[in-house]
Amino acid sequence: MEYRNLGNSDLNVSAICLGTMTFGQQNTEAEAHAQLDYAFQRGINFIDTAEMYPVPPRAETVTRTESIVGNWLKNKPRDQIILATKIAGPRRNMTWIRGGPKALDRANFRAAIEGSLNRLQTDYIDLYQLHWPERNVPMFGQYQFDPSQEKEWVPIREQLEALSELVQEGKVRYVGLSNEQPWGVMEFLRLSEQHNLPRIASIQNCYNLINRGFEFGLAEIAYREKVSLLAYSPLAFGHLTGKYLADPQAQGRVTLFKGFAQRYDKPNVQPATAAYAEIAHRHGMSAAQLALSFVMHRWFVSSTIVGATSLEQLSENLNAWEKPLSDEILKEIEGLHLKYMNPAP
Repeated sequence: MEYRNLGNSDLNVSAICLGTMTFGQQNTEAEAHAQLDYAFQRGINFIDTAEMYPVPPRAETVTRTESIVGNWLKNKPRDQIILATKIAGPRRNMTWIRGGPKALDRANFRAAIEGSLNRLQTDYIDLYQLHWPERNVPMFGQYQFDPSQEKEWVPIREQLEALSELVQEGKVRYVGLSNEQPWGVMEFLRLSEQHNLPRIASIQNCYNLINRGFEFGLAEIAYREKVSLLAYSPLAFGHLTGKYLADPQAQGRVTLFKGFAQRYDKPNVQPATAAYAEIAHRHGMSAAQLALSFVMHRWFVSSTIVGATSLEQLSENLNAWEKPLSDEILKEIEGLHLKYMNPAP
């Protein structure tokens, strides 16, 4: 396993991060702990969770994932594990999270971090991320900025000041963003430098063969500002495994939770995934291996977040790291990308 520094921080994370959003919904606690043990044995020291998990978010299961991870973590060497979690933001109609957070303000940061620390059974979070921006931005399948949706939101400086208190208290080591846009990343960076506030170490955004939006603007920022990309959904909710091509009703999040993955409910998703699966087939690899290896070896991806519902699936996902794609395959992928440009933004 390869390890990389996260942004300008001293967090040395594995090139693969174990995602946990199936824990407590699609995976039992015993299954989740087996995955965590296996990943740790394979050299993965980076675990990502969120107070909102598991998904899809429901009142009956909210925060269950952090509790499952915490029950595992309490028996492990804490200093050998990089633990990341996220605060849920407002305007997603989740009234079961702190009564429906109205803002990313000091009170909500305080309540969220105390809850996460308690469930995770730890004194500190290595990387504390804003799950999504509070302000009006296109995300989760939206792809156009709409000024008519503007509402009041907590200024970014105030968000950073609230995070700074948590860092000073030792409850958070570093901060990161998620589902962010170029303007937001640059504003967080500008204000942190101007006011001596915590500097973001990373951005966790969707990135895969059918969603390469990060390459438009954010990749340059990541390079010039030394902000690490944590790529989530490298298999596009299972679409890039090819299983829905063979059986549209195959078991997975897309079929189990109708309407949850609207990002992938777009016209060119199926023809694009079929074409990428064909490239994999011609070169003697699985569609999942092609998709994962592509993301894992992009120059701007610091760590790829992989999730699984079985140890067999997790093993296959981790093994993709060991098989970088040839120049020939990468050339074919680029040709197909020009034909099907980001069908799932």
